[in-house]
Amino acid sequence: MVKILMYGCCGHMGQVISGLAASDPEVEIVAGVDIADKGNTSYPVYTDIRACQENVDVVIDFSSAKAVDALLDYCGEKGLPVVLCTTGLSEEQLARVEETAKKTAVLKSANMSLGINTLLKLIQDAAKVLAAAGFDMEIVERHHRLKVDAPSGTALALADSLNEAMGGKYEYVFDRSQKREKRTDSEIGISAVRGGTIVGEHEVIFAGPDEVIEFKHTAYSKAVFGKGALEAAKYLAGKPAGRYDMSDVING
Repeated sequence: MVKILMYGCCGHMGQVISGLAASDPEVEIVAGVDIADKGNTSYPVYTDIRACQENVDVVIDFSSAKAVDALLDYCGEKGLPVVLCTTGLSEEQLARVEETAKKTAVLKSANMSLGINTLLKLIQDAAKVLAAAGFDMEIVERHHRLKVDAPSGTALALADSLNEAMGGKYEYVFDRSQKREKRTDSEIGISAVRGGTIVGEHEVIFAGPDEVIEFKHTAYSKAVFGKGALEAAKYLAGKPAGRYDMSDVING
């Protein structure tokens, strides 16, 4: 059984993962870390990760960007594998992730959904055929009104996947209101929509002469991210130091 430390355990995603883990015989959350113990867990909660007394195999992080530095320091020192799910990290923090991965196993993905990570592979195959034939590529992402970053990390990951398939020759365009000119052949447009309680929608559009092909992923609840995080934790426990992502989990 994989023993998990839930970092950000009292938040919404921490509670989602705790509920999923309770019915999964392959994992157990043995402790949690959060800024305060809200009394909504069945395991001990610490306000400082260094106070944790339990033996754990892996950490799942769904906290906030400002809490990630302390987590990376701890996991690097202890050689403790970590599934890093927090988004909106700074360039400095992303560099810190890479440094930590030299000391322990770090799995970071822009989106923990198994569906999104399968989509990343599918659109690469499509781009090699369609973009090469002159189809324009556009990405539209939609999220709830409380999401602070735009475009989403997942939208950028989708763009990177398309760009990688085409040899890295495309530029990203985020705001066409500032470009009073026709679309070029070497750009990927990325549009962000914020409103209501939309959990997450990502649409990849290939628009060609007289035909359009669309790939779309819709998350109806945050449970899809929690399921992916648990699968990632199972995969990462016991792995050697290095950088991993959800494609490693999918490919086994």
